[in-house]
Amino acid sequence: MQFAICNETFQEWPFDRAFAFARECGYTGIEFAPFTINKDARQISQHQRLEIRRQVETADLQTIGLHWLLAFTEDYYLTSPSSETRKRTAEYLSELGRLCRDLGGHILVLGSPQQRNLLPGVSHDEALQLAADVLQQAMPGFADCGVTLAVEPLGPTEGDFLLTAAAGRKLVDLVDAPHCRLHLDVKAMSTESQPIDQVIRDHADILFHFHANDANCRGPGMGETDFVPILEALADIDYQGWVSVEVFDYDPGVEALAGESIRYLQRCAQQLA
Repeated sequence: MQFAICNETFQEWPFDRAFAFARECGYTGIEFAPFTINKDARQISQHQRLEIRRQVETADLQTIGLHWLLAFTEDYYLTSPSSETRKRTAEYLSELGRLCRDLGGHILVLGSPQQRNLLPGVSHDEALQLAADVLQQAMPGFADCGVTLAVEPLGPTEGDFLLTAAAGRKLVDLVDAPHCRLHLDVKAMSTESQPIDQVIRDHADILFHFHANDANCRGPGMGETDFVPILEALADIDYQGWVSVEVFDYDPGVEALAGESIRYLQRCAQQLA
């Protein structure tokens, strides 16, 4: 099983130090939040992109891709009734596809709840159609770059759009393109009515990427969530993608979050052998 970690976990650490420590812990992949490079992806020069990719490869890591795609941006919205806003959002997502490719990645995780929550007068079904329009506009660019967008359902504490894996599937189905698939996150799935392992099995056919965290917003093993049945479900469905650690509570500190998370995941994986 391939373990990765999201780069914002390392807070203010320089990239070369963060990448070296991630590899020392045992991770083999790194996942970027674009805002840790620049809040506007269009301002990230080709030189910067090549240098960051070189740093990743020097640390013997692989870039997986990007998440928090629209965080800290302005004028973009996934579920806007405005056709101009949707067009602008699709164009920016296409730019993120190029950034992902340039960094050596192939996955775009679409969470960003603040840029997709329901606007006044827009129903959830209408929002699905609006979001599908944005993603369909961006699909040719993703295909050209060889990247896949993974729709991320989030729990009710984050927002009011795509709160379940089933809702995420509806959006994937509406987009109806090979470069649009589903992303699952443990913290988000902990709010669903079904057990996490069952959610994984129910959506095995479109699952493309996976975030590992605890319901308490810290890393795997830092709360009550048992990852043995979760990793067992991933093994049972023959999941070939990455398990990427993403945390939201940084209080334990970088070393603890990065180190304890992968050690716990490795212990759980060993129990499946």
